[in-house]
Amino acid sequence: MSLLPVEIQMWELDSQASRTVENSRESEQRILTEINREKLPIFVEAIKKPNYLNIQPTYQRRKRWTRKRQSQLIESLIVNIPIPPVVLYETSLSSYEVMDGQQRINAIRDFYNNKFKLTGLEIYSSLNGCTYSTLPERIRSSIDRRSIASTVVINESAATSEEAMLLKQLVFERLNTGGVNLSRHEVRNCIYQSEFNDLIKELAGNQIFRKAWGVPTTNNVETADQVDDSNELDDEENERQQTELEKNSLYQKMGDVELVLRFFALRNVEHFRGGLEKFLDLYMAKSLKFSHEEIESLRQTFLKTLELAHQIYNNYLFKPFLVKDVDWASKPYNAYYDAVMIGLSRHLENEENLLQSKELILEKTIKVFQEDTQGLLTGKGKTKTDIQNRIKMFDVMFSQIIES
Repeated sequence: MSLLPVEIQMWELDSQASRTVENSRESEQRILTEINREKLPIFVEAIKKPNYLNIQPTYQRRKRWTRKRQSQLIESLIVNIPIPPVVLYETSLSSYEVMDGQQRINAIRDFYNNKFKLTGLEIYSSLNGCTYSTLPERIRSSIDRRSIASTVVINESAATSEEAMLLKQLVFERLNTGGVNLSRHEVRNCIYQSEFNDLIKELAGNQIFRKAWGVPTTNNVETADQVDDSNELDDEENERQQTELEKNSLYQKMGDVELVLRFFALRNVEHFRGGLEKFLDLYMAKSLKFSHEEIESLRQTFLKTLELAHQIYNNYLFKPFLVKDVDWASKPYNAYYDAVMIGLSRHLENEENLLQSKELILEKTIKVFQEDTQGLLTGKGKTKTDIQNRIKMFDVMFSQIIES
């Protein structure tokens, strides 16, 4: 298999930089913080300042709050129920990034700017339909007296960009805001902001991909900046779709995005080291240097491979053949997904030949599972050799079909 130039170059690590990142976990790290508390009107005015606060959706968990959930936060403020502090990272003097709390900040900012009407309130149901400016003066004054707390992480010890990135990663790994730990890929999403990071989130929204993994299909409401409150039917449908997404555990923890990342990273499995999670971290770190042209090439490779896999396997996509039950599984398996997608990606130039051999591929796929006595295709074995062997099974199978 011939790799893209970027996929060859990305593994040529600078040894000195690598040692710096590894050793920094063992060296003393001083994470300095300061606690601030501001009245809501002052906070809302402050975040309007240019270059003061970077509120980037890609820096946070992907979940977009519905209007009902935003309204519930405002109701909590009215009732004076404490809300968790937001966590900011000081990038330079008086400039910050939001590490945790983007949804809370957006809800407060949008409400003060009259961008949505309160909905779904239970304690103050009489306020449903009100914007900030149309609230009773007594209620509006009580909200204005509320404060928002922020914990600011100040990095005074990071001498290099690698150390700064490591510090952010350490903070994210230890953050436990609201009792909900970030998944490994939620941490990657926060740390490795790049065009490639945007790409894998985009590809995870592919309708074929979502259907295969049981993630509800939507009208992309989770990426919309605002909901048009003038269209109540659309708003209700957006609420319903978002609720369905939030119930899906794979989507919640960005497991679907990690699956896309696995495809790109494991195409370079010969460079595998340090376990799968660390290997995926390494790929994300090196993806920061990918050019726009290389990103586009990766996009087309994934989409062509996914479409080809879907045309061949259809309803059996990523669902392994269970030998004992003599039937196809009802759910997809990560290991099988890796083998099929990476194996097919090495034979895209023979797409027509493979499509003409769909029935033969299904027959041989069943045979591969029957011969997989170690269970590599259903997740057993996590070493480099195990991963290489499961990919090789399908690579060889497709090659034999093409040559026959």
